[in-house]
Amino acid sequence: MTKENMNIKNEIISLIQKVCPFDEIEKEHIKDTINWISSDTNIFRTRKPATPIKHLVCYTVLCDNKKQKVLLLEHKQAELFLPSGGHVEKNEMPYETVIRELREELGIEAKFVLKEWKIPFFVTQVETVGKTAGHTDVDLWYLLEENSENQINKDSQDFEKEFGEFGWYTFKEILDMPLNVLDPNMHRIVKKIKKYLK
Repeated sequence: MTKENMNIKNEIISLIQKVCPFDEIEKEHIKDTINWISSDTNIFRTRKPATPIKHLVCYTVLCDNKKQKVLLLEHKQAELFLPSGGHVEKNEMPYETVIRELREELGIEAKFVLKEWKIPFFVTQVETVGKTAGHTDVDLWYLLEENSENQINKDSQDFEKEFGEFGWYTFKEILDMPLNVLDPNMHRIVKKIKKYLK
């Protein structure tokens, strides 16, 4: 492992250590994620669709705080309704991934909700489903403010390639949706967002 790679890993660990866990599940995911990053393993995806079998991903959770709505998109690969996001590239900081992915996918500039904006809002691990099922995504969820009336760039090449239907859903609508059409942690992050916005 190069010195640069170790420095990046240590920086990412320092951010994750500052995440306030919502529940015991997130506490366990944070602990396991820190141990995983601290090991000699490669944490960045090096080859599509899933090499190495466990790698780092960012969700960019666009939230209209006033209307209590979240943008969900139909991801063609996962075959689920999820926030936007993408894989963390080699030696990239997760918050840099967020800024890059939002511009590429939706044509939106990132407006981080947390004052300490480099820190993820939520940490999870999940085994993937859909067309690239069977590997593990270590997900760092970033919470971003966006007006649900604003247009997103659905005409971009990335958007058409990656997404189908999309829409702004209220917290209640998401909590009423079955988890088999969402990320299995989606209900939990909505509850965490609701608690944070109180």
